[in-house]
Amino acid sequence: MVKEVKGNGRLKIAQLGGYVMNTIEGEHVVIETNDGHKYTGTVMINKASSHVHGEETKSTERNTSNMEVRIDENVSSKEDVLKLGIEVGDYISFDPRVKVTESGYIKSRHLDDKAGVISLVGIAKYLMENNIKPRYTTNFFISTYEEVGHGASASIPQNTFEFIAVDMAAPGEGQTSDEFSVTICAKDSSGPYDLDVKKKLVKLCKDEGINYKVDIYPYYGSDGSAALRSGYDFKVGLIGPGVDASHSFERTHKNALVETIKLGIAYITSF
Repeated sequence: MVKEVKGNGRLKIAQLGGYVMNTIEGEHVVIETNDGHKYTGTVMINKASSHVHGEETKSTERNTSNMEVRIDENVSSKEDVLKLGIEVGDYISFDPRVKVTESGYIKSRHLDDKAGVISLVGIAKYLMENNIKPRYTTNFFISTYEEVGHGASASIPQNTFEFIAVDMAAPGEGQTSDEFSVTICAKDSSGPYDLDVKKKLVKLCKDEGINYKVDIYPYYGSDGSAALRSGYDFKVGLIGPGVDASHSFERTHKNALVETIKLGIAYITSF
């Protein structure tokens, strides 16, 4: 979000979500005003020109104090920016730069949530096209607040007895997750997920020949975590496609989405 309109006509930013600040330097953005006008810009450090600042350009810490948005308009003062209608609290959106390669990789920002949403859509599409009616009422809940921590803390149907969060899995050093499988999360920073649900998900993968991994994430939370913290009393599991470079410029593979969809279908039709 816009934190401050600076005297030089640039914008100080307030971070939303958990990305590392140096991963957004140079990114193209769109600033949307309260009345719906959109302006483009670029995320920069405030001493970006190496021909002016020399080594200081390289050594400057990338954080919200030292980074700003350069607006693609003829502005050089705070007053110029305010005349455009840009003010504190306006949203600043990154260009996702989506690319699908011939080899099946999907590159984009925010795959964390987008990969989960397309998995839910794929599950629902399969059920509808094949006229499959689950034994129990099944709700698909897409939260737009997952990334800021309180996503599924409200609005869950009263009779819910099991909750499967669909979120990204994070490959990396010491992890089992990869970009080609569905991962079943056993534990994250909020604690372990339900053991019975985890066992059931693993068994479904084995029985259905689904390519899966089981993993643990020390710096991670999900909509399932938010639901339990808010007082809901049900069993929670967590699955999702492997997404490389989480909260940076992310990448997954179509296979990971397919395996996640297959597990979701198997779970819903297993009761």
